[in-house]
Amino acid sequence: MKGPLFYSKILLFGEYGIIKDSKGLSIPYNFYNGALKCDGSTSDEAVDSNAKLTQFASHLSTLSEAEDVLVQFDIERLSQDLAKGMYFDSSIPQGYGVGSSGALVAAIYDKYATEKITVLENLTREKLLKLKAIFGAMESFFHGKSSGLDPLNSYLSLPILINSKDNIEPAGIPSQEQEGKGAVFLLDSGIVGETAPMVNIFMENMKQEGFRNMLKDQFVKHTDACVDDFLKGDVKSLFGNVKQLSKVVLSNFKPMIPKAFHTLWKQGIESNDYYLKLCGSGGGGYILGFTQDIDKARKALQDHRLEVVYNF
Repeated sequence: MKGPLFYSKILLFGEYGIIKDSKGLSIPYNFYNGALKCDGSTSDEAVDSNAKLTQFASHLSTLSEAEDVLVQFDIERLSQDLAKGMYFDSSIPQGYGVGSSGALVAAIYDKYATEKITVLENLTREKLLKLKAIFGAMESFFHGKSSGLDPLNSYLSLPILINSKDNIEPAGIPSQEQEGKGAVFLLDSGIVGETAPMVNIFMENMKQEGFRNMLKDQFVKHTDACVDDFLKGDVKSLFGNVKQLSKVVLSNFKPMIPKAFHTLWKQGIESNDYYLKLCGSGGGGYILGFTQDIDKARKALQDHRLEVVYNF
């Protein structure tokens, strides 16, 4: 048995902001993927994954039995497959902000949910929101609280535009300029990030009025503008807004930026060679970069590994 592939994702814009109803834009990233396998492997990774899936199965069993049941699973078949050693074979790095648990959740829903909403049917807004709610409840096992967006992106394998909490839609993004010098890239921090502690810091900060105002008047404003610019293909305006967003993050989200990158972050803003922003919750993993000249960015960041994900 080998299940279909589910891909990683990149939240281009909207990290933290979508908690407070900013816009967001999430795209599938096919470089990494994962699939459920049951091939008798006894590698450490397979055994470890099987143990985690067994714990996850009891969480799903609880969801199936809830009074206001959102989703039900064929727990018996899932348990049988787990007893045979099923595991999630994944190249998606964990704690890097590219949706490793999202792909796993999507794979389990696809295989074991009864009466599932399929990718082939007409995906109305109601169906998308229901899927998002189901995936949020499933993924909460890994993160404590989940928006459900990562699994939704992985499940649909489509760019998703988040207009607000209860208004999401598949998005058409401008096609890439393969020869373009402008790029969105991933910068490897070399540190594994953990979502829950970062979200806790954010929630603590949200208790302060000054932080809440900053979020609304600056962070959400620039995030929304970035999403609009990106979808319209207005590159000039996009880079102006990304620069402002990068400044706001450096000033107000320092705990989410690994210390070793504070200077690089500032240098990018001052030189205009590249702008950095959080990829996911931060604290480690990947940092997202935007540049109008990838050669300049590579030179300025020559001690680091860059992976281009989109060309302008």
